[in-house]
Amino acid sequence: MTPHYAGGHTHFRVRSPEASALSLCLFDGGTEQRIQMHRDGDEWVASLPGDLAGARYGYRADGAWNPGAGLWFDPAKLLVDPHAIELTSRFVQDPRLAQFGVDTAGIVPPALVPGRLPRVRRRPPRFTPGGLIYEINVRGFTMLHPDVPQGQRGTVAALAHPAIIAHLKKLHVGAVELMPVTAWIDERHLPPLGLRNAWGYNPVVPMALDPGLCPGGVAELRDTVAALHKAGIGVILDLVFNHTGESDIHGGTLSFRGLDNALYAHAPDGSLINDTGCGNTLDFANPAMRALTMASLGHFVNYCGIDGFRFDLAPVLARGPGFSPAAPIFAEIAADPDLSDRILIAEPWDIGPGGYQLGNFPANWLEWNDRFRDDVRRFWRGDGAAGALATRLAGSSDLFGTTCRSVNFLAAHDGFTLADTVAYAKKHNLANGEHNRDGHDENFSWNCGAEGPSADPAVAARRAADLRALLGTLFASTGTIMLTAGDEFGRSQRGNNNAYAQDNAISWIDWAGRDRALENHAASLAGARRKRGVGTVFPEPGTWRRPDGAEMRVADWEDPAIDGFAYQTASGSLHVSRNRREAGWR
Repeated sequence: MTPHYAGGHTHFRVRSPEASALSLCLFDGGTEQRIQMHRDGDEWVASLPGDLAGARYGYRADGAWNPGAGLWFDPAKLLVDPHAIELTSRFVQDPRLAQFGVDTAGIVPPALVPGRLPRVRRRPPRFTPGGLIYEINVRGFTMLHPDVPQGQRGTVAALAHPAIIAHLKKLHVGAVELMPVTAWIDERHLPPLGLRNAWGYNPVVPMALDPGLCPGGVAELRDTVAALHKAGIGVILDLVFNHTGESDIHGGTLSFRGLDNALYAHAPDGSLINDTGCGNTLDFANPAMRALTMASLGHFVNYCGIDGFRFDLAPVLARGPGFSPAAPIFAEIAADPDLSDRILIAEPWDIGPGGYQLGNFPANWLEWNDRFRDDVRRFWRGDGAAGALATRLAGSSDLFGTTCRSVNFLAAHDGFTLADTVAYAKKHNLANGEHNRDGHDENFSWNCGAEGPSADPAVAARRAADLRALLGTLFASTGTIMLTAGDEFGRSQRGNNNAYAQDNAISWIDWAGRDRALENHAASLAGARRKRGVGTVFPEPGTWRRPDGAEMRVADWEDPAIDGFAYQTASGSLHVSRNRREAGWR
């Protein structure tokens, strides 16, 4: 439970079932005061007189040190409250975090005791499935924006700037999806390479806002959400409930590991399960983990006005240990009056056994559809069949049935940008310091005759045509659609398809160099889509026709010679032509 003031006292409560003693640590300047807490079942409590809002605090837990048995108690380690909502500073990777007996009070940031938080007025989500979601890396989106004041660039507050809102409205954005804004720590291998995590998918605790992205704390996020709502734009948070930055057994002790290591999933031999590829996996068979998740989601809805959530590596939420569409967390969210109407989006895969679960989430959940991305790319590259493309355009009924829960996308933060998809046949990730081994090897991309930048007018023209065809396909598709910020005007990451460690010009959006013609084309497509009302159900009955006008036959759908089709209805027709590089409704 987050510390709170009531009845003349500030109350602290933290879960640590196996600890033998637990201390509340209060910091004043360079002085640390330790206060012994009292056991209350699986939790420890302390109540101090007065309103301590703004005080810096953390915990220290004592008990057995036996990592082989899942016990990591080390009173030398300052531990962040799992329910913290604001921190004094960003996390810093340091070898001392993993060294037993070494004090970390000078490394781990204390949390701040919150003041009384006003609840926001409850309203239905500002986003309707079928609309356009705009994925934003908060820092990279505004670091180079010429209209945003220098001191505000790279922060959540920058998203409320009139220039940003004007751009979002130009594209008819229904909701922004913010990549993680909760505090994270760099992976251990990055600092020696002179790199740092630029995406945020390595959190320590689930709701503490990152002081670099959101220096104004909860108020900054709440005020930005309100400004976007006033403009008719919803806000979706991308949250990571699958692992934490404490990593594998060689990682640091920052919070869960030192308080309640049972929140991590363990194999029968006691080893950490790693269904995430990040060293650990949070255990959603554990009611305490689900309770913390529910508290986190409720906090963002009730005190920040968030409209929905995208869940990274979402099958982890339903593992116990195997995936189940009837997992308790789904029922708990559905039964919660604060959460049941929110927009819920799954990234429906992880790397564990049976981890690919596209189409298997509850009926009210949307799902990222990588089959859409891959089939659309393959068609326009020239080696994909018309039948696969038609299925994706019509709402992926093979995956979702008659009502489409698909989030259709061509590119996301993970992978090539849209412009790089038509400019690079291979990934170019040497800047990540992993000898180009990281990132996906198969991107279904192509280079239009030249790898990377090209001054050849023919290459430039072909790439421009391909980008328009790809965007036309996305905006014509049935389902919710997602565009990653900057793809509407040709942003590039120089062929890097895994720019998570590039907090620099590789991943920062180049507003000055944007392709305004492509941007205007994307805006036109967005306006036409909104006017037509494309949603989650495919349009009225019609006829599928070949490029020569004849009706499509069964064999035509897999015929490589068929380079397009039309779907004709009483109110309009959907045309696709690979030869003419055209796609869209007329």
